Amino acid sequence: MVDTTAPHPSDAAHPSATPSPPPFSPYGVPTLVGVNRVGVWSLFLKEVRRFMKVQTQTIWAPAVTTLLFLVIFSVALGRDTGREVLGVNFVSFIGPGLIVMAMMQNAFANTSFSLLAGKIQGTIIDLLMPPLSTGELMAGIVLAGMTRAVLVGAAVGAAMLLYPGLSLEIVHGWAVLYFGLAGALMLALFGLLASIWAEKFDHNAAVTNFVVAPLSLLSGTFYTIDNLHPAFQAISRANPFFYVISGFRYGFVGQSDIGSGTGAVFWAAAALAAFNLVLALICYAVLRSGWRLKS
Repeated sequence: MVDTTAPHPSDAAHPSATPSPPPFSPYGVPTLVGVNRVGVWSLFLKEVRRFMKVQTQTIWAPAVTTLLFLVIFSVALGRDTGREVLGVNFVSFIGPGLIVMAMMQNAFANTSFSLLAGKIQGTIIDLLMPPLSTGELMAGIVLAGMTRAVLVGAAVGAAMLLYPGLSLEIVHGWAVLYFGLAGALMLALFGLLASIWAEKFDHNAAVTNFVVAPLSLLSGTFYTIDNLHPAFQAISRANPFFYVISGFRYGFVGQSDIGSGTGAVFWAAAALAAFNLVLALICYAVLRSGWRLKS
């Protein structure tokens, strides 16, 4: 009787044509090594396409609103055509501040909606399940918010070029670039924190109306803090928005009310970088913990 279970001698010479599948990685060992560039880029494009689909509301409407601020305040406060602030006429003084204020507000609006919409619609799993680390998830959302800020700033600046008497000649290009991006980064990170904390749109609106809007309007956009009482000057100097707006204006006007000389502006730039670093670490820690994101 032949033993059919014994291996045939020819089996060793003719291995199977179908190789066995490779074993899975051990539990806890990541399959993707390094930065998931494709994942970050995909998340970034998703966020950008989300606000570009409604660009009338997200890009052009803020530009129109900012221009209305310029018209109203220039008429109400700068009727005297010979009035100068920091060596330039009034509209040239408030123009740069309005540009960067619009940039910051829209960076906040974009990131504060990202995770909140997912929590309310029940699609937050689409952001938490992909193979993205905490830093990669944060980078994709924050960079998209900064992109919206830059687009809004470009739209507002292009429209202001047509405003009579307003000059946007760049004096210090590094200050325009640095303070514009630093301000957008600051509000994008703050918006992401608000998006994690908020559980409904009312919470998000409360942060916008009671924190972001007052800090923006009371940051020296329409005036110099030298005109304030010393106590209110101290309060203004504790407002990080003040340094963004004054530093951004310094790039166009060549002067600022941060302090005398260029050294004060450099110190403000360094302090703003440190503040953004601390804010980014807090945002990373909260996002990594899964607070109010994972049940």
